[in-house]
Amino acid sequence: MEEGVVVDTKRRRDPEARPQQILEAAFHEFAEHGLAGARLDDIAKRAAVAKGTIYLYFPTKEALFREMVRTTIVAALEMAELHREETQSLSASAQIRAVASGYWARLRTEPFQVVHRLVLADLPRFPDLMQFYADEVIVRGRRLFGGIVSRGISTGEFRTVDPESAARMLSALAITHSQWCSKRQHFPALMKHSDEEIRDEVIDFYLHALRPDASVSVPAL
Repeated sequence: MEEGVVVDTKRRRDPEARPQQILEAAFHEFAEHGLAGARLDDIAKRAAVAKGTIYLYFPTKEALFREMVRTTIVAALEMAELHREETQSLSASAQIRAVASGYWARLRTEPFQVVHRLVLADLPRFPDLMQFYADEVIVRGRRLFGGIVSRGISTGEFRTVDPESAARMLSALAITHSQWCSKRQHFPALMKHSDEEIRDEVIDFYLHALRPDASVSVPAL
């Protein structure tokens, strides 16, 4: 190599690595500016590729977001579905605890935190992406946990409830608490507890609500 020549190693990177390189750059741009505010020019600069290179893999920002969701949350759901199959021999309660623990771990990752913020802040302005997220993530997640709840109901381990509603309740509890944990400095009560302790509190509360004796009516005041 000639003296004084500087090689841009990012541009010389294997072309097969470019889609991931672009996705990582988009992830940071979306995290900083939101889906609406991010620009493909800035994503290209951050990825150290020409803007035209992005179009070879992702024709729009929306396509980038879809791939981000697929490689983070959808991939996590696929792992959870596999975990469900591997734990079929457990009781429904033990299976929920096992699958929900893995789900919690993924909720606490930075990629999920960023995508979830985008879903809440930006997707209402992108109806097609909102529908994509609902189909690929929300419906699939409810089907995952709803199936376990249905099995617990059939064996008498859980009281009779609507499985889809029960799955929605678990998702709401887990996502809300994971968001609070990411902002512990604003919630002093959480400072005393580790992620694992809060996770176990959520799962214990949820399983208690599904117990057959939890359906006992409470007299009206």
